Amino acid sequence: MPTTRKLSQRASDLPASPIRRLAPYAVAARAAGKKVYSLNIGQPDIRTPGEILDRLKTYEDVNIPYGPSQGTPEFLETLQSYYRSCGLEVGIEDLFVTTGGSEAILFVLGIIADPGDEILVFEPYYTNYSGFAAMLGVVPVPVTTPADQGYHLPDRSEIESKIGNRTRAIMLCSPNNPTGTVYTDQELELLADLCKKHDLYLVADEVYREFTYDGLKHRSALTLPGMEDRTIVVDSLSKRISVCGLRIGNIVCRNKELMAAILKAGQARLCPPTLGQHLGAGLMDVPASYMTEVIAEYEGRRDLVFDALSAIPGVGLRKPEGAFYVCAGFPVDDADRFAQYMLEEFDHGGETVMMAPAEGFYATPGLGRDEARIAYVLNRDDLTGAMKALAEGLKVYPGRT
Repeated sequence: MPTTRKLSQRASDLPASPIRRLAPYAVAARAAGKKVYSLNIGQPDIRTPGEILDRLKTYEDVNIPYGPSQGTPEFLETLQSYYRSCGLEVGIEDLFVTTGGSEAILFVLGIIADPGDEILVFEPYYTNYSGFAAMLGVVPVPVTTPADQGYHLPDRSEIESKIGNRTRAIMLCSPNNPTGTVYTDQELELLADLCKKHDLYLVADEVYREFTYDGLKHRSALTLPGMEDRTIVVDSLSKRISVCGLRIGNIVCRNKELMAAILKAGQARLCPPTLGQHLGAGLMDVPASYMTEVIAEYEGRRDLVFDALSAIPGVGLRKPEGAFYVCAGFPVDDADRFAQYMLEEFDHGGETVMMAPAEGFYATPGLGRDEARIAYVLNRDDLTGAMKALAEGLKVYPGRT
């Protein structure tokens, strides 16, 4: 009899992604002839700028070699120029290129925290933070942000009550995935004050920096005074210029000791994608009009989805301020079960919807059970069809409450 080899505790602790867990049901639904509107994942349908794609034709090496662990000089200079265009002065030594924003988060958590150490996260939060933390034995400590306050931060005392002897950092995503919240200057300054008082890092996920609506502006954590050695920004090209599969992200930090440790982690994985950096080096060739048009398109999509969801009896939500997600509460017994029902048992004229149940975006047991995240990343005609299918599905779902 073959023996069953035991897997690690880490393998048991890794959470399944609520964004991708239902993918097999979507595959089966499509095989059955249904049109599935994929609103579960932040995969934009926006075109990649021609200035980026054209660089595929300019690659002249006879092979695709390893590059420097920190990133290629050409791409690092491009990043420096990009941040300067955002009003942020950073040195080349303050930049480190990663294989997507995911590796940036994994490297940062691994460098600032030991197994058993804690990171404060504001729930609901990007679900993969839990996965990265589980890989490293780091404990995410949740601070709940209430939906009826637009998922903005609770008061100082509630945040500070979660800081303990093993807390190493506060993690923030603004504009936020999954809620679309854009945090105010006052909220950022509050967190900076707590970090200085309790000797913590502030890890700021700024992947959606440009995506703000209704005249709101994003403030980078890199502008916080007195935080030069404490602020770590994780970033990515993925959503900015619609190149999710390029897998190019980066870290920005002015703490030289920390960046030296990040370099050692980067050397262990050799280098970030060479060809991806070659394409990414065209970032500053993309005209400003590209981003202006993209933001206007997403703002229109947001309004369409918000208005459609608001018209469905029993659905609760706040209008998102940025990114391209909305978290909504549904009149259902279990959003995960409802999402699976929409794929397995329901269609409206041959069409249905795939969403990301929100319970996986919370660390507090029981929270988010009636919520789902919707990514408004499809064109407006498809979003209109998706909202109609969703409304009809809610009418007949047997677990409606």
